[in-house]
Amino acid sequence: MKYIVLLLIFVASIYASVIKTPILNINGNIATIKIDKIDIGMSGFIIHKIAKNHSAILKSIVVKSYDKNTKIATLALEDYTSLDQDSLPNGKWHVEVGDTALLAFAYSRAFLVAPSEEIYHRITSNTNSLQWIHPDLFAMILSLNSHPTPLREDFDKLSTAASVGIIFIYLDKKAYTLDAKSFKILNISDTPLVQDSVKLPFYTRVDKIESNFWNFGEGSDEMQDYESHYYELMIDANKNNKELYAIVKNGNKKLRYLLSRFE
Repeated sequence: MKYIVLLLIFVASIYASVIKTPILNINGNIATIKIDKIDIGMSGFIIHKIAKNHSAILKSIVVKSYDKNTKIATLALEDYTSLDQDSLPNGKWHVEVGDTALLAFAYSRAFLVAPSEEIYHRITSNTNSLQWIHPDLFAMILSLNSHPTPLREDFDKLSTAASVGIIFIYLDKKAYTLDAKSFKILNISDTPLVQDSVKLPFYTRVDKIESNFWNFGEGSDEMQDYESHYYELMIDANKNNKELYAIVKNGNKKLRYLLSRFE
């Protein structure tokens, strides 16, 4: 239990507040900021002031690199789609030096992928600093998308619909902390809980997530294996993560085939 408490204290402390800092330089779809500490993979958006008391979100951002010596972080800019609405006015504004980069937005709202009810409750009941989004909500999103097997795009929709900033995935006595938008691993913590059962695709009170009979696309089949699926999702978004590579390499032999997915 002490490992769980330490894990949640760690997350609550380092991701407790939103990061706001000005853009130093902009070059196409790359911007830079100066900051004392930041994690690669953190996501957010850029706010542009258009008039007194009026601002607009122009771009989504993800931290791509960080130089500890110069304290310069490089941000990749992408189209902002979380508030995509045809009826909203479209301005011709562009990201400029001095605009505000806002990162770690909604990091106080988290979602946990757990294999059983016991593990879910043991982890989520140990903090008041995080607001946990119930897995039944994600199950509803999967049902609407006809995805008995959750895809990366489903997690993105959960993040947008419920303002979720962090995803936790429990796998083989470890808790993986991921940015909900970039799906980059922010932290891996030992969480040695006893796992005596697995509910697919994750613990939820929804008995079965149906797929429409005409849906034959990705995610339409029922999940066959908890571990391999969530490792695959994480590897695809973290192909250069050496710690994740070592875990897969030294873990269950049946998962060794996943090593070829790393770069």
